[in-house]
Amino acid sequence: MAEPLSTDEKFMQQAINEARLALAEEEVPIGAVVVSEGRIIGRGHNLVETLQDPTAHAEMQALTAAAATLGGKYLPRCTLYVTVEPCAMCAGAIAWAQVGRVVWGADDPKRGFRRYSERMLHPRTEVVRGVLGEACEALMNDFFARLRR
Repeated sequence: MAEPLSTDEKFMQQAINEARLALAEEEVPIGAVVVSEGRIIGRGHNLVETLQDPTAHAEMQALTAAAATLGGKYLPRCTLYVTVEPCAMCAGAIAWAQVGRVVWGADDPKRGFRRYSERMLHPRTEVVRGVLGEACEALMNDFFARLRR
C-alpha cells in the first residue's frame, strides 16, 4: 500500500500538473501554484513562447493570480509550490510579494536564483527544496532531450 502524500507533495503534484499544461503548449515545463490555508489561490505555467513575453514564467502567473484572489500584493501566509527553483527575476517578485514559504522540486544550477545569491528572497521566507524532485527533473530532462533530437 502506498504511503499517503504529504501536504507538500500533494500541492507539488498540482504544480506538476501545471507543468504538464506548459509541456502540451510546447513551453518549458514549469508549473506553480500558490496555496493559502490549504486552498490553491493562484496557479500558472510557463507562457513565455505563447505570449512572446520573457516575464511570463509560471511563478509570475501564479503570484499575479494569488494577489488578485486575495486583493493585495503581499502573500506572507502563502506557500508557492514550483517545479523548478525560481530564477532571479521570479525570486525578486517572490521577495516583493513577501511570500511566506517557497517549495520547489528540482534545483536549477544554471539559472536558479541561488547561483547569484541565496539572500534574494524575503528574510522571513522559508525554503524547502527537493519535493517530488525526481518527477520535476524528469519533466525538464525529457523536454530538453526532445529539443536536441
